[in-house]
Amino acid sequence: MKSRPALHWQDTSPDKARIYFLATRPGFFTASVLPVLLGTAWGYSLTGHLNLLSFLLAVLAIISVHACVNVLNDVYDDMNGTDQINTDHIFPFSGGSRFIQEGLLSREQMRRWGLILGSVSLLFGLALILRDGLPVLWLGLTGLGLGVMYSAPPIALAGRGLGELAVAVGTGLLPVVGAAWLQTHAWDPQVMLLAIPVSIWVGCILLINEIPDRTADEASGKRTLVVRLGALATIRLYMVAYCIALASLYLMVYAGMTTPYILILPSLLFLLTLAVVYKSRDFVQSRISMTRIIKHTLMTHMLGSIWITVSLLF
Repeated sequence: MKSRPALHWQDTSPDKARIYFLATRPGFFTASVLPVLLGTAWGYSLTGHLNLLSFLLAVLAIISVHACVNVLNDVYDDMNGTDQINTDHIFPFSGGSRFIQEGLLSREQMRRWGLILGSVSLLFGLALILRDGLPVLWLGLTGLGLGVMYSAPPIALAGRGLGELAVAVGTGLLPVVGAAWLQTHAWDPQVMLLAIPVSIWVGCILLINEIPDRTADEASGKRTLVVRLGALATIRLYMVAYCIALASLYLMVYAGMTTPYILILPSLLFLLTLAVVYKSRDFVQSRISMTRIIKHTLMTHMLGSIWITVSLLF
């Protein structure tokens, strides 16, 4: 593919602005925004009052953090050579945005863009701190730190087999707990249980997306969990994780946190997951089957998170 000329920051035409926007991979923002909605719904169900401004600031902060992490991940994967040699990626789900490799943006431009997004997230975080207090600081810094350390050397959690855990905490547990705290200004241990299914579902998005990238990751020394386990063992772990997510919802009902109606859609989604994985058991050789599992994983996170949120409200 012929490389396109690199863009410059002084070029502010609509097309260039669109490229910078798309470099953040906005299609994945639901993975971090929906946990904020869930935590907000839990807090609202306890207080009967919506702190709207804090909710909006939290959404803007988490989007900025997520965008920053996505952009910087492309930078670091270009630096370590992973994306250049990745010919098995399934666009747009795995293998990064490919903007650096296609010459749409240079590595330096992406690095600057990531730093700007990180700075914007800190501004939103500062507004939340001034409005709601210091606990927001520790939650925000932990989330941003996990996101950056996911791919940034020398820690590079993804290459140590800890990327899925970092994502589950940073875009699952922390947003749910933090959003609930913004509505109640109190720590509720039950919200930790509430965060388990969405944290697992978002972790599984990363887990399954790493399967097509495993050859390139291993060749570049990026020993992700998939590289360490292999594709078949990864699918088994994926199914165990889905079992735990569903079990946590049953435990919520048993503990009296919510009504049994909350189990309807997640139970159906779990059965559908079994069917999709069985139908796609040739996923190692078939890109069509692999893509089917990836799309189902994204759908499960989105529909499951929305269903739980709505169930808490109504």
